[in-house]
Amino acid sequence: MKRGFVVLLSVGVILTLGYFTATRWAIHHRTLAFADMMRGDRSISIDVAVRRDREMEEVADMIELPVAILSHGNTVKNTEYSFLTNLFAARGYLVASIQHDLDGDDPMVTKAGEEYVGRRMQYNRGIGNILYAIDELKKLYPNADYRHLTMIGHSNGGDISMYFAKLHPDLVKKVVTLDNLRVPFITSGQVRILSFRSRDPVFKADPGVVPDDELCAKAGITVVKTEFQHNDLSDRGPDSVKLSIQDRVNQFLDDEEGVSPMSLLTAAAPPANPPQATGKN
Repeated sequence: MKRGFVVLLSVGVILTLGYFTATRWAIHHRTLAFADMMRGDRSISIDVAVRRDREMEEVADMIELPVAILSHGNTVKNTEYSFLTNLFAARGYLVASIQHDLDGDDPMVTKAGEEYVGRRMQYNRGIGNILYAIDELKKLYPNADYRHLTMIGHSNGGDISMYFAKLHPDLVKKVVTLDNLRVPFITSGQVRILSFRSRDPVFKADPGVVPDDELCAKAGITVVKTEFQHNDLSDRGPDSVKLSIQDRVNQFLDDEEGVSPMSLLTAAAPPANPPQATGKN
């Protein structure tokens, strides 16, 4: 019995060390830069994260990589969600984080009474960025599954993700949002949804965005009500917030994909917090 316990403990230590080694060294990050000629040479920057072993298997035509598309919140950069990109990459996803907002873009303006509070222009621009990014990724990673996307987004990026799923339900399998505030959830049951909701006195969802408990249960929607602040739902937030989100995302993915040894281990430690920024999302 004692020997069995020692062997089990040793295996656990090896798996844990292997996981953190893989998380730190075996995830390939690269930044892709394009110019969309159809939209006046608009700059499209994409941060790609993928496990190196999965990347080699994809190149060898051995596997089809699942694909996750991440959209950032307003005033937050696409690279400030490493606690999520590394988690999905560690689980074998090809993760593409798209920079939607450029310095020369007009600021978002809240227009009360208009559909999505006047944000449709930003959402349509985000949809264009995502479709362009997918077309370019297909050239670099032809053996990835672009027919069953996982959409991830924070705040305005969560609304872009939900809006994309509304327009292209045939391409989306899962949506993970961090406090999207404007676009109502899909309730058809075609898309599985996990949404984290902040408890923030400033950032509140518009009426009708988040379904009631009964409709969520029917539609397969998981709503996680937290005590977190809206602007903490990125790399800028405390480690405790990020670890809590990682844990629930792993549970969500385990339910969908089945439990793997990688997902049973603690998620990668997030990077140090960069300076806090403010802005409407």
